[in-house]
Amino acid sequence: MAAPMTNKSWILAAAVLGSGIVFLDAYVLPVAMPAIATLPRMFVDVLEGQNYVQYGYFLSLSALLVLAGALADYYGRRRLFAIGLVGFGLTSLLCGLAPNLEALILFRVLQGAAGAILVPGSLAILTNAFSGPEQGRAFGVWAGASGLAAIVGPLVGGVLVQEVTWRAIFLLNLPIIALALWATARHLPESRDETASSRFDWLGAALIAVAVGGLSLGVIYGQQRQWQDPLAFAFLAVGAAATVAAPVYFARTSNPLVPLRLFRSRNFTVTNLSTLLIYGAIYVFALFQPIFLMGTLGYTPSAAGIASIPSTVLLILLSSRFGGWAARIGPRRFMALGPLLMGAGLLWFARLPWDSAPWRLELGDPGTYAPSTGYLLDVLPGTLLYGFGIAVMVAPLTTALMRSVAERQAGLASAINNAISRVGPLLCGAVLFVIVTATFYAGLAARVPGLDVGSAQVRADVPPLNAPAPGVPAEVVAAAREASTEAFHLAMIATAALLFVAGAVNAAGISDRQALAAGRDEASVAEDGEGARLTA
Repeated sequence: MAAPMTNKSWILAAAVLGSGIVFLDAYVLPVAMPAIATLPRMFVDVLEGQNYVQYGYFLSLSALLVLAGALADYYGRRRLFAIGLVGFGLTSLLCGLAPNLEALILFRVLQGAAGAILVPGSLAILTNAFSGPEQGRAFGVWAGASGLAAIVGPLVGGVLVQEVTWRAIFLLNLPIIALALWATARHLPESRDETASSRFDWLGAALIAVAVGGLSLGVIYGQQRQWQDPLAFAFLAVGAAATVAAPVYFARTSNPLVPLRLFRSRNFTVTNLSTLLIYGAIYVFALFQPIFLMGTLGYTPSAAGIASIPSTVLLILLSSRFGGWAARIGPRRFMALGPLLMGAGLLWFARLPWDSAPWRLELGDPGTYAPSTGYLLDVLPGTLLYGFGIAVMVAPLTTALMRSVAERQAGLASAINNAISRVGPLLCGAVLFVIVTATFYAGLAARVPGLDVGSAQVRADVPPLNAPAPGVPAEVVAAAREASTEAFHLAMIATAALLFVAGAVNAAGISDRQALAAGRDEASVAEDGEGARLTA
């Protein structure tokens, strides 16, 4: 049931603030890493400790998403959302007061667990409180807030670290959480799955946590160890085994955490498949593009960061509008068009020349960067196409997802999709990382005959896409720039292919009829999904 009009602004604010701080804490931390490295430590190496601080948060967040979403549907979304806010606030305080690196790692893991409650819970709350085009616009605001966090996080984090202390980046969460908690207590109606069984499926939750956590940990650990440590493959094997075991278990148990009938909904299945492809592409682009701009083209870190801002601004400004349109006329055309535009933007990057001029300092205004002709003609057009495609796609995808299942299972549906959007990209990134690395060193060997590209020293001094180490001969540096450009082009073409496939999948598979169905009970959703299959 939709919330009273007077409460809707506060409900939207609570949902956006609650999920926004989870995204903000993911983006704000990297700028604080050099300062965090000065913390006392007892057991861990500095570099590994920094990685654990970052990835420990990500792992607990990803592994517990499905459990948290199911618990919200089971025990009440308002109750769980409030618990998540309190937990995130307490763990943020502990992170800000951490006495050593090991304590910070532990508190970050706990913070990620609290964040796992907030992300799917926020979308379930919006699904329950809004309907029609208003719901689509609310999803757009939610998506825009994540884009805003990508811009604001590094900027605010940099100011706080430089002017105050790195601890302030965690303590900043407290007033935001206080406002979200007040809005939750005062304005948020309770909602839950009223048909839920009295027995919660804890074994299913454990299987999902092991599956998501094992796959994520295996990829992260493997990349850190250059895929030379067999432990990474052990983590992947455990995650893969749990991934295979989970649906077998869910099919045989009477009250499964993830009812397999959810996947009878055409839109639910198609949306999750396209999420895997689209967010895999987003992750790969976000991983490789700044490295290439800085390491190969010579952009400064600030210029590389500023270069990507236009795409994020488009997401912030336009996602709510496209969300409203998708809720009014159906999400299918937007979910098909958006990935195609994103892919076209990446193909523009696939023609980027290795000698494209980087941003330059304006002599009359020291410290500020102005785009060169190379940026305006080579980088900006692709950035705008890519960003416009994201703005077209994100909110309609969320609309299709949240309208593909019964409202009582909104938390679980959101959690499954969020888990896919985090684990899938890591797997795509790992595959393309291997391809890019192999392409780079093959190209380098072809350009510099006699260079032993398999030696550890060469691989340390001349990494793919990055700038070679000082002292590397000029001919090797020139060859590395060309080989990096070749590898980057291949990555962009492969990533664009993922997006084109996603667009085709959405065009063929998404049903506007199901997304626009007036009824929100499970029977009407399932019936409409069956009708869509018959009429497609």
